[in-house]
Amino acid sequence: MNTSETMIQDYDVVLDARYGKEGTPERVKFEEEAYAYYTGLILRDARKDAKVSQAELARRTQTTKSYISRIENGVIIPSVAVFYRMIAALGMTVEIVKPIVLGYGHTPQAKFLSEPEQAPYSSKK
Repeated sequence: MNTSETMIQDYDVVLDARYGKEGTPERVKFEEEAYAYYTGLILRDARKDAKVSQAELARRTQTTKSYISRIENGVIIPSVAVFYRMIAALGMTVEIVKPIVLGYGHTPQAKFLSEPEQAPYSSKK
């Protein structure tokens, strides 16, 4: 076994090497494709758990079986309206919550905020 293959790596470094730094066109494209894939998996698993066929889900959401298939395969991301219709048709709900504050106003998303946006939460005066 090669120890370099089993070492834990910072995944941001792996993504940077493979798709470019955050914000580059290549990285943005990869992230959009990853979100499409993940959204499709969530919806497919929810549909299967509800024991609903693609055709039935399409009927309930006023779309087509082909459209449902493309969503589940990560080819496209549904609009917000269609996503909510799909969730409702599967007997589910969406909950939107504020992020957890990790002390001194820092949240997991804090790295995306600029310094002026973080300033009101700063412990420095």
